[in-house]
Amino acid sequence: MNRWGLTIPLTGVPLPQHRELIERLPGLGYTDAWSAETAGTDAFSPLLLASQWAPRLRLGTAIVPVYTRGPGVLAMSAATLAECAPGKFVLGIGASSPVIVENWNAGAFTEPYARTRDTLRFLRAALAGEKVTEEYPTFSVSRFRLERPADPAPPIMLAALRPGMLRLAAREADGAITNWLAPTDVPKVRAEVGPDLELVARIFVCPTEDADAARKLGRLLISSYLTVPVYRAFHDWLGRGEVLAPMHEAWAAGDRKKANAVIPDEVVDELIVHGSPERCRETLKSYVDNGLTTPVISLLPTGGDPLEQVEALAPR
Repeated sequence: MNRWGLTIPLTGVPLPQHRELIERLPGLGYTDAWSAETAGTDAFSPLLLASQWAPRLRLGTAIVPVYTRGPGVLAMSAATLAECAPGKFVLGIGASSPVIVENWNAGAFTEPYARTRDTLRFLRAALAGEKVTEEYPTFSVSRFRLERPADPAPPIMLAALRPGMLRLAAREADGAITNWLAPTDVPKVRAEVGPDLELVARIFVCPTEDADAARKLGRLLISSYLTVPVYRAFHDWLGRGEVLAPMHEAWAAGDRKKANAVIPDEVVDELIVHGSPERCRETLKSYVDNGLTTPVISLLPTGGDPLEQVEALAPR
């Protein structure tokens, strides 16, 4: 079955006002609703509501940081949602970024690969209902057991950008979650995880035929995200190091305006899906044709009605 996902909640739409839209998503052809967690809603609450509004949808977190909750709290949150959406919830975890972990949540962003691996291994045991006492390399747990383990336990996917984390996902997780890639980048990512692992990607979609407006918004997002070291390294690996070097130089010099201006149109057009809804759907399908399992639309604001745009972007 082909999957077609949507990021919730939508920008500018109050969470309680999502009910009618989410109830309609399965009938429109959407199979999935995925949340995010930066500085808006938490990852679990929108999905908890969606589990009651549209029980047919598969629900996923993309992603929950492994640093911002203790291991036990993370297991409890996942088990609670899995109880409300039996067999329909996927727990996506990842390292997140130093800004979110350190600047906003008073944590220490140390050994991200190891912390993600250890959290995955703890969650495997905890969500299966086991009593966990373990000295992991990055933390320890003593005699933790969920009082309400979900049956079935939810699958766990890893946020992964480069080969090391992608291969960890292939070895130990139920899928890999990535973002900020073009359709032509998918085969390189797919090669690291093998042909069978589920590969999820959040894709930024701006359904407007005003290319200048879409590119302006795209440049703001690209300069904000791809200057983060982990994303810079990802795009160096994907082969965009040289073309994005002027942006990095301007950003490092504190010239945000120039950093946006020097991003080439072709890079924006590769990484931001824009155009008519029909063209956007065709581009989303090209991700799947290149090896993506689950495209997850992240709808960018265009000034249009986001509810109508979700309907227009539904698979045909």
